[in-house]
Amino acid sequence: MYPDLSYLLYDLIGTARDNGFSIVKTFGLFLLLAFIVAAKLVKMELQRRERIGQLRGESTLRVPGHTVTAADYVTNTILGFLLGYKIPYAIANFEAWQLDPSGTLLSTDGYFLTGLLGAALFFGYYYQIGRKQGELPEPQPVVVYPSDRVGPITMMAALGGLLGAKFFAVIEYWDRFLQNPIQELFSGGGLAIYGGLIGGGVAVFLYLRKHKIPVLPVMDAVAPALIVAYGVGRIGCQLSGDGDWGTAITAIPDGWFLPDWLYGFDYPNNVLNRGVPIPGCADQYCSVLPELHYPTPIYETLMAFAIGGILWAVRKPLTVFPAMLFCIYLFFNGVERFFIEYVRLNDQYDFLGFSLTQAQIIALGFMLAGIVGGIWVYRRGRVVYNRGAPGAQEPR
Repeated sequence: MYPDLSYLLYDLIGTARDNGFSIVKTFGLFLLLAFIVAAKLVKMELQRRERIGQLRGESTLRVPGHTVTAADYVTNTILGFLLGYKIPYAIANFEAWQLDPSGTLLSTDGYFLTGLLGAALFFGYYYQIGRKQGELPEPQPVVVYPSDRVGPITMMAALGGLLGAKFFAVIEYWDRFLQNPIQELFSGGGLAIYGGLIGGGVAVFLYLRKHKIPVLPVMDAVAPALIVAYGVGRIGCQLSGDGDWGTAITAIPDGWFLPDWLYGFDYPNNVLNRGVPIPGCADQYCSVLPELHYPTPIYETLMAFAIGGILWAVRKPLTVFPAMLFCIYLFFNGVERFFIEYVRLNDQYDFLGFSLTQAQIIALGFMLAGIVGGIWVYRRGRVVYNRGAPGAQEPR
């Protein structure tokens, strides 16, 4: 297992474990990669839909050279203070930063004087930029397309996803939250993936409405990206051993012809340090599970990439039915998560006489929404198609 980058580099080039690279946690690294992959796929699909006329740009006025506003001064002064407040503290407490990067950075501890210095430096930097601007030319009309807003859309998805994931995790583990609310809120753990999807979706929806961007085509554009990014994130879960493994198994069947780790894995050096001590290990992460468990993150990665491939393959024919691709994504996402939960370790709830996990309950909602939404979109799309709406046909 590779709980952080130092363990990966140890296997690749032989450098020491738990060195300075340990502040780069494997799961966080793959989470970042997931957002990068999603942003790239979304941009490609938005540009395609712009070319066929399904998405149009927004006319606005842009002032050349007008790069510094009052909001820039305020936001960057606050950012400078936060960086100055936390980074010197993290460096001075490097061992604590290595053990718990998110906990160290999200705590209220820091150095006030260096925070003021950081605020002053950022304010001064932007003041110099603003002072050199001089007289500004007349505003010029420009057209901003949805694909030009992929950066802000991704940031809104990340922020809303983080808040949604934490909110649903607090609901699922309410007793633990009541015992230590501050620690649970500001810890880096305890993130519910469905909460992230819902929170990110709400944030992006509000952003699209603000800029008058049609929501349904964008939903289709992000559908393949969402499931592929999910698969990338699950790679981080598997490599770091973050507790998303499945239930324990007794043994690997005799007829199993694939690598044993695809059927059962004991997650040595897992980032949670769960299990029993590894003999002779003196590193920070020295635990291994006492029994084999289903490597469910691998299964979810494979299924996510397969679903992503299907969605990517059918996205062009389904352009005539805006939101149909997203409905298919909802259904497949729900099916995948509902059945994988039967071999995962999660709390069970009584739901309509059945014992289901929180994820399974939400997955049922996703499947139902996909089916009902797909029927509605199909009926609505046939009427729009017959009227010759923009984007009804792909250019030859």
